[in-house]
Amino acid sequence: MNNSLNLASRPFSNRILPWALTVIILFVSLIGLLIVVQLTTSTRREAALVEGQITQLKQREHNLLDTAKQVQQSFTPEQQQGLPAAHELVDRKSFSWSRLLADLETSLPANVKVTRIAVREVTRQGGQTIAQLELGVFAKNPATISEMINAMHQEGIFEAEIRTQTLQKGRGEQGTEYELAVTYRARSSYSSENVAEVDASRKESEVPR
Repeated sequence: MNNSLNLASRPFSNRILPWALTVIILFVSLIGLLIVVQLTTSTRREAALVEGQITQLKQREHNLLDTAKQVQQSFTPEQQQGLPAAHELVDRKSFSWSRLLADLETSLPANVKVTRIAVREVTRQGGQTIAQLELGVFAKNPATISEMINAMHQEGIFEAEIRTQTLQKGRGEQGTEYELAVTYRARSSYSSENVAEVDASRKESEVPR
């Protein structure tokens, strides 16, 4: 029978290891705490900065609204009635005749002739120019006009509706002239073009046949 005896007067024990582990854990915890505090402080600082900017923007908006209200109140009744006309003038100046004619050229069949174009109203909605037109066209075959209107609706730039039609004879041609009510929505990429301005004093502009 083999028995192991410890004959040392002072048995071996490692007292440094637990303290070392404790110090390491405390050090790591302290570092983690410092990081958390730093991140929290930075987040609060950024949140306060954003909140301050929002407050400044709200104050600016409030000031602008007050200024606009004061300006509007300073207008006479006659001037206030003229505001819609002023807005229409701005909208008309942003209307591009060259773009309208180019879009018509791509939308009208070769056997359809334009006899008259009249711009009745120009507005802007969501950054897009929208014009109400009166369009006179001439064609020999009525089916051509129906096909043209359907093609316009599918393309989405023009929406046309026949108002009147008049049989035309003479000049070596026989056919029908159609008066169309057209809603023209300019392409967004060209809505702000100002290549050719519409004179606001003119109620309509005609293309001679």
